[in-house]
Parts: sequence; C-alpha cells; structure tokens
Amino acid sequence: MRTRHLLTLLSLLALVVTGCSSAGAADPAGRGVQPDADVLSGVVEDDAIAALLPADVRAAGVVKFGTSVGGQPPSSFYAEDNRTLLGQDVDLAEAVGKVLGLRIDREVAAFEVILPALGSGKYQVGTGNFGVTEARKKTIDFVTYINDGQGFAVRADDTRLTKVENLSQLCGLKIGTGAGTTFEATLEKEKHICPDAGKPAYEVLSFAENAAVYLGLQQRHIDVVMSTINGLRHAAANQPNLRFLNEFKRLDVGFAFQKGSPLAPAFQAAVNKLVQDGTYLRILEKWGTKDSAIPESLISPPEHA
Repeated sequence: MRTRHLLTLLSLLALVVTGCSSAGAADPAGRGVQPDADVLSGVVEDDAIAALLPADVRAAGVVKFGTSVGGQPPSSFYAEDNRTLLGQDVDLAEAVGKVLGLRIDREVAAFEVILPALGSGKYQVGTGNFGVTEARKKTIDFVTYINDGQGFAVRADDTRLTKVENLSQLCGLKIGTGAGTTFEATLEKEKHICPDAGKPAYEVLSFAENAAVYLGLQQRHIDVVMSTINGLRHAAANQPNLRFLNEFKRLDVGFAFQKGSPLAPAFQAAVNKLVQDGTYLRILEKWGTKDSAIPESLISPPEHA
C-alpha cells in the first residue's frame, strides 16, 4: 500500500486530524495546547549572542529555513486558514531569530528532502522534529532544543498490543510511519529479527504525510503507528479510536545544519538564553511538551542508547 492509494480518503481524516487539532488545541485537556498564548513578545535581540553569527549572515539579517509541517500539534501544523504555521518548532525558531536579530525565511518542504538540502546549500537550517542520531551526525550538525523520541500507537479498539518493548512484538503486523524518519530507519534496520526467529516479518509502510498514516490505521490497512512521542500523545488525546501505547526510545531533537556550519554556536547560545530567561519553558508549556524540556542546548550530543 502506498500513499496514493489513500488520497481519495484523505479529506475524511483531515476532518479528524485538523479538526481535533484546532478544537482540541484550544482545549486544556488536549495535552494543554494553547495556540493563542503569546510567548514571544518579550524576546529581544541579544547583541553579544548575535555577534557569534557569521558577518555575512548578520549583515543580511535573514536565515533560510527548510521546515517540515505535520498535520497537528505540537511540533508544526497549519492554522485553520491553511496558511499560517503554528507549533512548538515554529515558536522556538522565531524566538531564536529574535535573540539573533534575524528574520526567518521559511520554506515548507517534505521531511525527507530537508537534510539532503542542507548539504546542497538550499537551506541554512532545517526543522521538523529531527532526532539526533549517530548516522545523521556524519553529515549534519544539530543544536538541540527538546527531548522527544520514538513511540507507538494503535486503534483504541485493538487489544493485540499493550506495550512495545521489543520490535519482535510486531512480527506479522503492518507498521505505518513517516518517510525519511528515524522511525523508518529503525524499523528497516531491525526488519530481520522476525524471520531470524522463524516468525512472519513485519511490513513497513512509509508515508510523506502524517494524515495518510492515521487514515491507514483507522481504515485497518495499518496495525500500528510509529511516530514522535509528543505527536502521538497529542493525537491520542484528541482523535477518536486512537490509543498511545508507550515510549520506545528517547532522542534529542534539534535544529539541523550542514556539517561544520558556523551558525550552530550562535543558535546554541540563543536557545540557552531562552532557557535561562524562561521563554523556553513558556513555549513548551504552550504546546503541552514541558515534560520534554532539556536543561541546556548542546551541539550534536551522543545519540541516546
């Protein structure tokens, strides 16, 4: 099954996903998301931190972002006008831009094309809940801003799984996930474990759009969803017939840069400024992700075991 086979039904799920994201987003019970809260008006430029920028970037006053947009909170999503971007990643990027005295020139792109586009110079920074992994660090530098990671969800009426502690529990099932993600990489890398144990292999179904993953689950073309911990928790709190199973692996998430980018130290200092003055925590509280806060931003730390 591929995404195109579900396109005729995407509008149905859009009513579920975006409808719950807007109505549920304003509902404090829906993971505490408050999209209208003002958390950025007090952020001002810090000259000492801005001085860490390369001279040409500071003179231009703008930085080019490639941004992946999901279908719902908390990371990034479209408002009801289908044009305005909202979300935790958006607010954090804007706050960092304010500290650095930079305007964010944002281009929306598919998740799987952003990291390669950093290497080509098309974008200077990438956002899209990019997890820090040793494989990615070979070509990408990260400035961390949150601790999220990998989790699983199923239909609420599906009782086959209660918790996924080992991927061998998925043998014979169909797992839906995002194309180009750490979830897809993890599933593909360990795909041998079921045949090695004499069990039927699980099937990995990768999609460019989150909406297609959730639709596939509700239409029973998919048995399990593997995605971000925070995203799945929010979805389970706001979508009907969806149950969050458990965290599988934590990962630091960060702004992504071409390896060796001189922008990284300035972005790290800006994030740490936001941590110290309380803006960082206010942004996370706005999007219901306070339990994923990090104590300080690091540049390309080791991947969590």
